Amino acid sequence: MNVITITEEAFFELVEQVVRRLQGQENTTKPRWISDTEAMELLGIKSKSTLQQFRDSGSITFSKVRHKVILYDRQSIEHYISRQAHNAFNNGR
Repeated sequence: MNVITITEEAFFELVEQVVRRLQGQENTTKPRWISDTEAMELLGIKSKSTLQQFRDSGSITFSKVRHKVILYDRQSIEHYISRQAHNAFNNGR
């Protein structure tokens, strides 16, 4: 095992650089319309037929661009996931 030592000043500068880089990643905009593969990944499913059930039930928004080319609205998927959230140990509050 190797031990690396740095000065306190260098350590805090490194931490600040990491924080700035992470904040920059948060500000990147994600595309609104995503592929079926990305939609299934967000929903945590592996079957295209299950994805079709989400479309058929109106649970998520989609756009049929061309024959057999369907794009999914990321915000509607994130909204669907949020609606399914349950608070643990709510105790009636």
